[in-house]
Amino acid sequence: MPHEPLQFGQYYHIYNRGNNRENLFAQKRNYPYFLRLYAKHILPAAETFAYCLLPNHFHFLIRTRTEEEQKSYLEQQIGSVPGQIGSFSKNEPILKVKEPSRAFNNMFIAYARAFNKATNRTGVLFETPFRRKPVTNDAYFYRLIAYIHTNPQKHGFVKDFRDWRWSSYDALLSEKATRLGRETVLEWFGSRDFFEEFHQQSMDKSEIADFIEKDFEDYF
Repeated sequence: MPHEPLQFGQYYHIYNRGNNRENLFAQKRNYPYFLRLYAKHILPAAETFAYCLLPNHFHFLIRTRTEEEQKSYLEQQIGSVPGQIGSFSKNEPILKVKEPSRAFNNMFIAYARAFNKATNRTGVLFETPFRRKPVTNDAYFYRLIAYIHTNPQKHGFVKDFRDWRWSSYDALLSEKATRLGRETVLEWFGSRDFFEEFHQQSMDKSEIADFIEKDFEDYF
């Protein structure tokens, strides 16, 4: 359902790629900058359970907050909390409640504007509209997490997905503070050991087909 607006209080797989097969991340510094924008625009609007940024596309597993959850979250975010996907600064304005789709669009616009300026390019950076698929059951949830984390290996960016820096895999296994929904993820898997073990299992093509539209999968 790529064109349906994101609803409040729902789980989604959010993903997108560069327009005309262009890279979204041309330099290493682009990755943390993207995550800082994500923290600013998306964390107030959605919980994040897993992510992976690759040179030409990205994946996120989220649950959009309800309007009341957004208000509660924003009231608590005065100050700075360290995490793997960015943190707020005391000097940043507290964001108002936003429609989830609008929050993502604002982030993409902000990133594209900065990326274009830094690289002396013009025009659309991301494909529009951004892709989204509802996550409808528990099995889908934890299989999608493994799919997201193993994506760098699948596309040949690294030999072992655990070596890819720009994903949530390490943060979900770490004891360090994070803004990810780590407790929820580990509860789904039952333990850290099974989390690691499940990521080593291969998925058949029919399972992967449920996570992503075929035209997106064939793109790479």
